[in-house]
Amino acid sequence: ESPELLRLRNFLSRNGQPHQSIDPAQDSAAAALLEQYGAAPADVLVVCPDGLALVNPTDNALARCLGMVDSAERNELYDVIVVGAGPAGLATAVYAASEGLHVVVLDCRSYGGQAGASARIENYLGFPTGISGQALAGRAFVQAQKFGAEIMIPAQAAALDCSDAGRDGVLSLKLADGRRLRSRTVVIASGARYRRPEVPGLSEFEGRGVSYWASALEAKTCANAKVVLVGGGNSAGQAAVFLAQHAAKVFMLIRGSGLAASMSRYLIDRIGATPNIELRPHTELTQLHGDPLEGLTAVSWRDNRTGVEEKTPARHVFLFVGADPETRWLESCGIAVDLHGFVRTGQETASHDADHVPAPLESSVPGVFAVGDVRSGSVKRVGGAIGEGAAAVAQIHQYLAAARSEPKAAAMTGVSHRQAVNVR
Repeated sequence: ESPELLRLRNFLSRNGQPHQSIDPAQDSAAAALLEQYGAAPADVLVVCPDGLALVNPTDNALARCLGMVDSAERNELYDVIVVGAGPAGLATAVYAASEGLHVVVLDCRSYGGQAGASARIENYLGFPTGISGQALAGRAFVQAQKFGAEIMIPAQAAALDCSDAGRDGVLSLKLADGRRLRSRTVVIASGARYRRPEVPGLSEFEGRGVSYWASALEAKTCANAKVVLVGGGNSAGQAAVFLAQHAAKVFMLIRGSGLAASMSRYLIDRIGATPNIELRPHTELTQLHGDPLEGLTAVSWRDNRTGVEEKTPARHVFLFVGADPETRWLESCGIAVDLHGFVRTGQETASHDADHVPAPLESSVPGVFAVGDVRSGSVKRVGGAIGEGAAAVAQIHQYLAAARSEPKAAAMTGVSHRQAVNVR
């Protein structure tokens, strides 16, 4: 599959949108349609439900043609804006909406976050045979909508305006398309973006042999082929086990001496019991070979103990080397972060309001909460993220209740003062 086709199919699959892919080389009608719209053989022509045809559309253009998003202004005041539709964000939305709060959730690409790309999560409570990240996230997505949460995907947060933050203030979120959303509280659940190792030419092969997730679409292209996977965390382990069911060989490269410090025991055992997974400790990826237009053909790695480099034919590389917090949209707000950019909450931070003590999941800005992978000190597990989302809603209720009670208290204080003046 071409990189464009893989990108678009991945976007549609991750968002649960039904679609059909037709090869013009096998279908004369499809070939005629490509010619009619002046598309090159390598282009991807998308025919929308209303008959509109798009050539190599962006994710946003495709979403608009499917009716996933609109361009309408949002003038209402929300109780909660949730930025990020991963497990933490969706859990926040489900619990907040089910308890009567006016909620909107946005994500720049799809629901599920990084967990949504997990082929199988086997240690999530209540699913003894495991469940794919996509299936788990899809259920939460539908559940949030059932309770009335508004979903905006794809929609990207550009900047958070905290100038009026506080119990009597309103937070304003600017979107990348220029629209603004207003809310009493904001939950940062934007997770983390995939970390890119410093390998020459890496960006040229992204989508052309280099991937940052392992879904069924990627697995299909790896059938009976050699695969190189870089990383030693749980996501890497889940991907290795999944890909091994399709690939002839999975080379797993890790910098450390083993997996015990970074991976759950059940996954370590599963990898050890899978004969076509070969673990390469003390090893790092050094070079990618091939033509960016034609795709990856081989990779090189180095054993850091011996310094010896090895080159092997491979058309597929999967990178699971960690992630950096997605917090650039918070820079204008001045929210406190740790040395690595993760959002500080609770006792780890001091509130911008001297009279306000942050709740355990509240940031340095009153009314702005952080949950999941983006939060400093979080456990970086699906179950933990969901728990934080639920806990944040309880703290949001407390925050909103205090905001409603303060004006009443101020009014009562004002009456008492006037009465005292009259007595004198």
